Amino acid sequence: MLKRIHVDQLVLGMHIKEFCGSWMEHPFWRSSFVLHDLKDLNAILASSIKAVWIDVDLGHDVPPDAPSVSEAEVSDQVDADLAQAIAAPVAAIASTTAPVRLTDLPSAIVVRDTSAVSVAQEVERAALICQASKAALVSMFEEVRMGNAVDAGGAQELVEEISDSVARNPGAIISLARLKTADDYTYMHSVAVCAMMVALARQLALDDAHTRSSGLAGLLHDIGKVAMPIAVLNKPGKLTESEFAIIRTHPTEGFNTLQATANMDPIALDVVLHHHEKVDGSGYPRKLHGKQISLFSKMGAVCDVYDAITSNRPYKSGWDPAESLRKMAEWTNGHFDPLVFQAFVKSMGIYPVGSLVRLTSGRIGVVTEQSTRSLTTPIVKVFYSTKSNMRLSPTVIDLSRPESLEKIHGREDPAKWNFPDLNELWSGLSQFNASFNTSFNTSFNS
Repeated sequence: MLKRIHVDQLVLGMHIKEFCGSWMEHPFWRSSFVLHDLKDLNAILASSIKAVWIDVDLGHDVPPDAPSVSEAEVSDQVDADLAQAIAAPVAAIASTTAPVRLTDLPSAIVVRDTSAVSVAQEVERAALICQASKAALVSMFEEVRMGNAVDAGGAQELVEEISDSVARNPGAIISLARLKTADDYTYMHSVAVCAMMVALARQLALDDAHTRSSGLAGLLHDIGKVAMPIAVLNKPGKLTESEFAIIRTHPTEGFNTLQATANMDPIALDVVLHHHEKVDGSGYPRKLHGKQISLFSKMGAVCDVYDAITSNRPYKSGWDPAESLRKMAEWTNGHFDPLVFQAFVKSMGIYPVGSLVRLTSGRIGVVTEQSTRSLTTPIVKVFYSTKSNMRLSPTVIDLSRPESLEKIHGREDPAKWNFPDLNELWSGLSQFNASFNTSFNTSFNS
């Protein structure tokens, strides 16, 4: 049985099932183990983690009179929070959460490129943009390593290409950029965060200039990792305290790097320095609270964490997109600005593209696109029957259509099912694999 407890209730002998917070924020390469070492307990207490799940069947329980919360209670509350995120207005965010002033916000963003298309139509173009963006970022990061300034013009050109893809269909490039290897993580993470920042800015109805600035900030937010030792950055196991201290210097390193670039966008500078700040003041590098953090850095924090937890890393497999939003909803009060997180949920959908879901019929499918009618009724490609335990011929169902009798019963864990072609199912990428170079195919298929 799982129970959610505050970290102050932890004692040696408890089996920690999961940390209630980003696994980037604690000093353990694994999140499920029996707590035997007092040093590990002290490390948890010293971290920003506030709560954990324990499995009382595999370790010590809390005393009978101690407060704890069951998995079902948390699930119900989180689902209610996500439901609120659907209904909550976001118009007031820009005027209430940021010291970086936004002026003359229009009711809609000016879009340079054109008409909306389906995910299937956009995936091919988005994949080529990912490929070109990775190459450009590799070159840009190498220039910075050699002591040269960032090519601001080149970076802005990338932002325009990525923004155009988001304008046509945000699900394509955001989901493709999530499919990355350890070797290209930093570069494709930058592409993904750029795309999500643009999508979130559009959801917040920021003007064209502020949307471009948001995208540039996302593209450059981790430029400081150029200064991090590769052995620490890609370490597959537990980081030491000193190694964590090194990693936490990357926002400051990035800020110092960008300051050397003439006419660098101040919004990009702000996000590079503050995207690891948290609204409860437990972030870094300056432990800013609430309104001390700009709107753009709050946006950066959400986008950065979402892509990180949905991506495979050297030390942990990424979480399912829908499950990731659900987990992030648990951290909102301390980590993220609630209104910014609500806007992010609206921009991604309750079940983002690539989410594995079970329908009320018992069939399993993968979300291929958001519907225009409701965030809770996406377009799903059904391909497996749990009743007959066999694959089905893939069928696309728009759950938002009036004649659809199906609903989403719940999320499914991809690790439990291990469908080898899950990414191909939602993207249709195998139809034109020949058009991609080897590096992107490797990234996609990993």
